[in-house]
Amino acid sequence: MTAPIRSQYEDFMRHVFDHGVHKSDRTGTGTRSVFGHQMRFDLNEGFPLVTTKKVHLRSIIQELLWFLTGSSNNNWLKERGVSIWNEWAGPDGDLGPVYGVQWRSWPTPDGGHIDQIANVIETLKTNPDSRRIIVSAWNVAELDKMALMPCHAFFQFYVAPPTRPGEPGRLSCQLYQR
Repeated sequence: MTAPIRSQYEDFMRHVFDHGVHKSDRTGTGTRSVFGHQMRFDLNEGFPLVTTKKVHLRSIIQELLWFLTGSSNNNWLKERGVSIWNEWAGPDGDLGPVYGVQWRSWPTPDGGHIDQIANVIETLKTNPDSRRIIVSAWNVAELDKMALMPCHAFFQFYVAPPTRPGEPGRLSCQLYQR
C-alpha cells in the first residue's frame, strides 16, 4: 500500500522547502528544487490528483487525448476550450514537433516514422516481459523545433507476472518528468 497522494505531495513540498536549492530558469522567476525525487501511486487506490491546489482535470484529459492523436497544433485544444498551450503556439496554432508528433510519428533517418504508442500496445500484448516498453518525447534532433521542450519526457511500462494462475499480470508505469 502506498501513501495517499496528498500525503506524498505535502511531504515532498516540505522536503523541497527544507532541502531544495534555488535555481534560475528560462522564465526568470526562479525555482526551488531537488533532483531525482520519486513518488509511487497505486491506481487501485484512486487517481493521483493533487487536491492542495486548483487543477483543471478536463484540460488535463483533453491534453492527453490531443497527444494521443499525434497532433502538434494548438487549434485542436482551442476548439475544445483548452488554453494551456496558447502562450507557446504560433499564429496558425503550430507548436512544432511536440509530444503528439514524438509519441505517434517519431521521425527516422530514412524518412519513415515510428508510432511509439502503437508499439507499446503491441509489445504489452505480445511480449509483456520486455524491458523495452518505453515512450520518449525527448527527441534531441528536434528539441530546438519544439515550442516547449517536453516536461514529461519519458515513460516505461513493466508487467509483473501473475501471483496466482489464471490472474492477469500487474501493469506499472514509471514516468520521468524534468
